Amino acid sequence: MPARPEFNAARADAQPEGDLLNVALSGDWKMTRPRPAWQTVLGSRNPERIRLSVDDVGQWDSSLLLFLFDAQQWCRVTGAYCDTDALPEKLRTLLAQIATSHETSVPFDRSENFFIAVGMATQDALEKIRVMFQFVGDCVIGAWRLVKKPKKFRWTDCLQEMQQCGAMALPIVSLVSFLVGVTLAYTGALVLRQYGGDIYVADLIGLAMVREMGAVMTGVVLAGRTGAAFAATLGNMKANEEIDALETLGISPVSFLVLPRLLALGVMLPLLALYSNALGILGGMAVSYGILSISPPAYWVETISAITLTDVLAGVIKAVMFGLLVGLAGCLRGLQAERSASGVGQAATSAVVTAILLIIIADAIFAVAFNILGI
Repeated sequence: MPARPEFNAARADAQPEGDLLNVALSGDWKMTRPRPAWQTVLGSRNPERIRLSVDDVGQWDSSLLLFLFDAQQWCRVTGAYCDTDALPEKLRTLLAQIATSHETSVPFDRSENFFIAVGMATQDALEKIRVMFQFVGDCVIGAWRLVKKPKKFRWTDCLQEMQQCGAMALPIVSLVSFLVGVTLAYTGALVLRQYGGDIYVADLIGLAMVREMGAVMTGVVLAGRTGAAFAATLGNMKANEEIDALETLGISPVSFLVLPRLLALGVMLPLLALYSNALGILGGMAVSYGILSISPPAYWVETISAITLTDVLAGVIKAVMFGLLVGLAGCLRGLQAERSASGVGQAATSAVVTAILLIIIADAIFAVAFNILGI
């Protein structure tokens, strides 16, 4: 019979050095063998820093991970700094997976130095910005190829996406736009009727809808409706390894999946914005006729005199940009989704948040630029 392998008892030696506690693990860590507990090793000490090392550990299983996880959780609760740099990369990866899979009620991890946390957050933000610009660059290259070889573009898919994000979105856009016009009319009437300027409600609603609210509200609606759908669709394709199959066949996912969706939103969102402008003005007209006794012909004449072609073009330009931003956010988050059902849901949520954030930022940039240009 083969000789039974020798087992070394699991040990955890704690050596204090000022406010630092060095915890060196050794021996064989098995669930079926006696092993030390973190509270026993810690005792009555309350160090500000913990350094973990496993240089002399032989065989180990999940019992070692549980000991290290308990140490990390104690540091998280007390605010001590937990130094795991001496641990192998494999152990750190497994610890991170345990931390994400265990829902605990401990406070936010305060173990890292403030400047380290700021630096890591900055580095993560820069990496995300780099990935976003790289994705935009891929889309630009794909669009240039489309201009040179339009016959290779999947126009059928683009038309289907136009129907989904355009015609199918008319009901919700109609409701939101009409109610926005009603709300603006009530708000404007409260102020303007005090000065006898009831008729100028038409100017307020017309300019607000054409220059701002039409494009912005349509973009927000499509961010929640179409952007999330794009992210969920592409995330599901990634989870099913369909995108990997396209890359294996030498087909660019950007050209095959992203560009038809971007073009569809870039074309349909300006049209929906113009439709939204009309519904918003109609809502303001209904309120003005009901509470201000302004006849529809007078309201329409005042609206036409207040709105110029420059105002309409400004709203259309914004709408085109908002459509591209919604498509970029949805497709990017979809391609970045994790290969799981929860990952698809997180991608859809992230797409909506990202799209709305980009719309607000772009709208602010347009406001400053139009003011400088006198538009």
